[in-house]
Amino acid sequence: MLKKLTIFILFSFTLLTFTACGSKNSETNTVPSQGKTKVVVTFNAMREIASAVGKDKVNILTIIPEGTEPHDFEPKAKDLENLNDAKIFMYNGLGMEAWVDKVLQSIDNKTLISVDSSKGSNAIKNIDSDEIEEHGQYDPHLWLSLKGAKNQAKNVKDALMKADSSNKDYYEKNYNDFALQLDTLYDEYNKKFLAVSNKSFVTGHAAFAYLCRDYGLTQNSVEDVFAAGEPSAKKLKELTNFCNKNNIKTIFVEDMVSPKVSNALAKEVGAKVETIHTIESKEDNKDYVECMRENLEMIYNSLK
Repeated sequence: MLKKLTIFILFSFTLLTFTACGSKNSETNTVPSQGKTKVVVTFNAMREIASAVGKDKVNILTIIPEGTEPHDFEPKAKDLENLNDAKIFMYNGLGMEAWVDKVLQSIDNKTLISVDSSKGSNAIKNIDSDEIEEHGQYDPHLWLSLKGAKNQAKNVKDALMKADSSNKDYYEKNYNDFALQLDTLYDEYNKKFLAVSNKSFVTGHAAFAYLCRDYGLTQNSVEDVFAAGEPSAKKLKELTNFCNKNNIKTIFVEDMVSPKVSNALAKEVGAKVETIHTIESKEDNKDYVECMRENLEMIYNSLK
């Protein structure tokens, strides 16, 4: 009898250990939500900014899957469910997520704090009539500017302080630390860009207008702001002439944008192709500041 009891106890202990290990493994890719503020964001750049401010006090869920272009995304029923029990919903704004208003009207979460992270920014207006008709009047790529990201971080900080007032000092400190990183990086590269005479670079699609405004630079791009369609023969000829005239040695191409035309252009003008970060998806496990430092360094090197 004692032997049977011993075997039963050992078996039970083994089963419990196995079950606990299984539970741990199944949650490897999730953030424990107990005691944390649930924040739903639209895509990776928003996640990076919210994480910099919320750190370990927030549980962040990203709606748009990795590798999916935010312009083209359509939310699913599960996305609405996640918003129904979230405290904060952070999105980029400026027409980046055209579906937001419709989704917010369809959910039943009266306490949800909705954060248009572009609020208070100096938005750049689109000038192409077709783009305005299809996507709205503003360029949405605010997060690719250090100044823009600082504005977005402030907006999510204000929301976190409202949703979780007991930790408002924590969020304020994190925001100030992040803002200092952004300001320091801006100042470092402002000096570098002021020192070069060449101010023009070429990208796969026109995503860097805010960065250009920050530093007095000019982008010339294969595709438009929303990376829609391939350029005409006339546009390609203009780009080729531009590259030759301005001694362009690097053509930047972005993730999720076809490199075919950029590669052809680079070959035509004797330039190399380099990948630049848009941060719309997680890239090489780098955080926001790391990605932006690499972007700025690559652009600077291309101008020297």
